[in-house]
Amino acid sequence: MQRTLLKSKLHRVRVTASELEYEGSCAIDEDLLDAADIREYERIEIYNVNNGERFATYAIRGQRGSGMISVNGAAARKAAVGDILIIATYSQYDERELAHFEPTLVYVDTQNHIKRIGAAIATQAA
Repeated sequence: MQRTLLKSKLHRVRVTASELEYEGSCAIDEDLLDAADIREYERIEIYNVNNGERFATYAIRGQRGSGMISVNGAAARKAAVGDILIIATYSQYDERELAHFEPTLVYVDTQNHIKRIGAAIATQAA
């Protein structure tokens, strides 16, 4: 049996650009892609904390070290500059793989720079 579990997430990143006239995707700082093990063109699920929108698109590389989170194309209508997002990826695992399963959770500061990477959900005090 295969189960679909959270593979990785970027927790509470801030939108730095929203480009309606750009080909659809989400440009993400390459440091964040690496930290969360997200590949360019991989499907991502986006949850907008500010307005409750939930949508899917794909990741593209943004400038390394820039803190960029640019929501592009039609998805730009679902996220404005300054909105807080959770960006998640999922993968399928068999029972054998689940014995050693841990998601990669990436927590950032207000400039989208990495504060912490772990496998456990951070408490509010973290």
